[in-house]
Amino acid sequence: MAASSGMPGHIAVANLVYTYAERIDLGDFAGVAELFEHAEITAVGNDEHHSGTDAAQKLYEKTTRRYDDNGTPHTKHVTTNLILEIDEEAGTGTCRSYFTVLQQTANLSLQPIISGRYHDRFERVDGVWRFTHRHIISELIGDLSQHLLISVNF
Repeated sequence: MAASSGMPGHIAVANLVYTYAERIDLGDFAGVAELFEHAEITAVGNDEHHSGTDAAQKLYEKTTRRYDDNGTPHTKHVTTNLILEIDEEAGTGTCRSYFTVLQQTANLSLQPIISGRYHDRFERVDGVWRFTHRHIISELIGDLSQHLLISVNF
C-alpha cells in the first residue's frame, strides 16, 4: 500500500495501521507481508525477528489459521487509541496503539480472543510512508485455539 505523497504523515501512518487490520482479516497474508517489505516484526516473549516480505508472509502463514469457507481467519482486528508522533521534516514517525481481536467460528461464539499493543515505527521514502518496525505486545489472552496454528506461551 502506497500512502499518497501529498497526504499528511499522521493520516498516512494511521492508514497503514488500519490497512494491516483489514488485510489480515481478509486472509490476505501476501498483502500483510507487503506492508512489512521494509520492516522488522518482533514480539514480547519471542526472540524471533522477521524482516521483509518473505519472512512476514511465512510468519502469518505458519501461525494464523484460515478457514476453507472463505480463506479468512474469521477475525476482526480492532485497532484503537493511536498515539502518533510524526516528524514531517525528518520523514519519520511512531505510533503506539491498542489491538483487540474478535473471532467467531463454527466452534467458537463471537468473542475477544486476544488484546494488547502495537509499537510501530515508520519512515517516508520518496514521499511514501512505510512501516520500518512493528513490535507486538500481547497482554490479555483468551481462547486462541481457533485462531493460531501454533501453541504459544505469553
